[in-house]
Amino acid sequence: MAVESLELRLDTSRRAVVDLTSEVGRFCAGRGDGLCSVFVPHATAGLALMETGAGSEEDLLAVLESLLPRDDRYRHRHGSQGHGADHLLPAFVSPSLVLPVLGGRPALGTWQSVVLVDTNHDNPERRVRLSFLAG
Repeated sequence: MAVESLELRLDTSRRAVVDLTSEVGRFCAGRGDGLCSVFVPHATAGLALMETGAGSEEDLLAVLESLLPRDDRYRHRHGSQGHGADHLLPAFVSPSLVLPVLGGRPALGTWQSVVLVDTNHDNPERRVRLSFLAG
C-alpha cells in the first residue's frame, strides 16, 4: 500500500497560528477514504485542531504565554529571549495529527480547523508534511 505525500513550505513571520484546513482539504480531494497524517518536522512548532476566526487564535497564544512565558527562566537559552519556551511548545501542542478522510474530505467537526502553531520568532520558515494512506 503506497503512501502519497506532499510537503508544504510556509512563512510564519506574520502570524503564529496558521490555518492549514484548505491545504489539507485540497490534498485529500479525490483520494477516497483513508487517513491523512499532518506532521511538522520542527522542534519548536506544533499542530492543533481548533475553531478559528472567533478570537480563539489569540486566546490560544495567551494561554501558551501564561504556560510558557518568554523570559530567561529556561536552561535552553540560545536565540531570542524566551526561546527555551519554543522548545517546550511541542510537549503541549503536538507536532502531528492523524485525520480520518471520508470520500476525499477530512472528517472534521463543524468548527474544527487544522492549524500550525509557531511561536518561534527566530525561524519563520516552516515545513508541513501531509501524507495520505488509503483505507
